[in-house]
Amino acid sequence: MNFPTDLKYTKDHEWLRVEGDEAVVGITDFAQRELGDIVFLDIPSVGEEVARDEVFGTVEAVKTVSDLFMPVSATVLAINDKIDGSPELVNQDPYGEGWLVRIKMNNPADAAGLLSADAYAAQVSA
Repeated sequence: MNFPTDLKYTKDHEWLRVEGDEAVVGITDFAQRELGDIVFLDIPSVGEEVARDEVFGTVEAVKTVSDLFMPVSATVLAINDKIDGSPELVNQDPYGEGWLVRIKMNNPADAAGLLSADAYAAQVSA
């Protein structure tokens, strides 16, 4: 399984790519494999404030529906338009074209409290 080392991870299987005081959020390769074929995404509107660990949307797969949890407190700046009509991009490229939202972090230092790639890999292999 793929866990890029330049990302931070949550125990709930989201990833965060920090870019200054902004970041990109998606779900991990592990999560998309566990969910199976993703058929629909319900994610927040641009401008929405979301607190850390708060549900910010859902992923609907053939097998189940799963909540998405915000890794840090933030404001949603953009939604990945590519996944609106093609949610399968999340399955095909979870760390690239399948990202979910771009955010402005309220406190960028909060990202330091997330899991490293090694810590996340250890969690999902346990």
